[in-house]
Amino acid sequence: MAALNIPFEITSVNGMIHFWRNDYTPVAAFVPQIVLYLLLNIFAVGYYGESEFYLSIFKLILAFALMFFTFITMVGGNPQHDAFGFRNFKGIDNAFPTYLGTGASAFWAAYNKGVFTIVGPEYLGMVAGEAENPRKTMPRAFKTIIYRLSLFYVVGALGVGIILKHDDPTLASAIANGASGANVSPYVIAMNNMKIKVFPHIVNAICVSSAFSAGNSYMYCSSRALFQLANRGFAPKLFTYTTKQGVPLGALTISFAFSLLALMQLGDTAKVALNWMVSLVTGAQILNYFFMMITYLHFFRACKVQGVSRLDMPLQAWTTKLQPYPAIFALFTLSLIVMFLGAQAFIPTFDVNSFLYYYLMVFIDVALFIFWKFFKKTEYVDPAKADLFTGLEEIDQHEIVYFEKQRKEEGTQKGFLPKLSKAFNSLF
Repeated sequence: MAALNIPFEITSVNGMIHFWRNDYTPVAAFVPQIVLYLLLNIFAVGYYGESEFYLSIFKLILAFALMFFTFITMVGGNPQHDAFGFRNFKGIDNAFPTYLGTGASAFWAAYNKGVFTIVGPEYLGMVAGEAENPRKTMPRAFKTIIYRLSLFYVVGALGVGIILKHDDPTLASAIANGASGANVSPYVIAMNNMKIKVFPHIVNAICVSSAFSAGNSYMYCSSRALFQLANRGFAPKLFTYTTKQGVPLGALTISFAFSLLALMQLGDTAKVALNWMVSLVTGAQILNYFFMMITYLHFFRACKVQGVSRLDMPLQAWTTKLQPYPAIFALFTLSLIVMFLGAQAFIPTFDVNSFLYYYLMVFIDVALFIFWKFFKKTEYVDPAKADLFTGLEEIDQHEIVYFEKQRKEEGTQKGFLPKLSKAFNSLF
């Protein structure tokens, strides 16, 4: 389902470009972006990690810059010298304004939007197979992601509420008129309200690069996911074809086809189609975590039966000693989320279209499971016979070669960029 995010990011880039001008057809933004994604994933895939590293630096700079902007302006560092502080939170109706209605249906409607935005850390696991030193880099990435999400999402959401009131006329008008990109960004609107001229353009430019980077990442991840499925026999073998450089060309063709869905925005039904895409992606992302908990519980049981110590493995946290109870709790919580995410379909009366909108992905997964069981006649894997060791010897051999290569290159790297990379890696 990662492929469905590609057209979403393509349309996001187009919406952000509208901040500067509207006198062009969306095709002028869609086609070059789609072609660039394809070329980057065929000819420049070797530079994917490095390019994402530098794009991530820009994102971090923007995130911290907006945090400092919020603090400086709220204490009076703005052209009007207005120390507005937490004025926008004054009163219960401003601190917690009504949005999408009231009660349980409104809560789950807001939750649905939040899930689509924040779910995605599991994509880190998809690059492990192509990371140079996954035993070192992947544990560090996974252990720090909770702190990064807490910092940028929680502090970012607080900052949005500080700098712009929820019922700001410009914001309300932009949402009502279907504006997108920076035109509906609370930060950009707040900057314009304060008569700040240059910073909105810088913010929008970095947001454009971030959305472009996200679309490129989704094309990369979706093609690799399909390639691995084909390697394991869960997809047609034609998707295992790769170029001499290791690019899964067959799988990439399917990801490219999904990017063409962005062209639906040229039609009148585009908004409906994109909303269905968002719904399918949200459902798939929640179910991803649901299936991960089931997979982990089976892994836990296999380790226990075979006498394998999980505490000696990389990427262990204090919760490892508490397992399987955290995984069971997460599985129960995710079951509730899946059950109630479409509460709006039942309140005030049952609506078939809304029901399908929220639960279609669940039915698709059930249908695929049943089809595969009957088609392949698969059997349940006995925990005592589960293969927990295939591939470990290859990783050990790879590490020997990698560390020898790293030792030889340590004395040759000079200049500012290697130092910046090292500092960035130590922080994040």
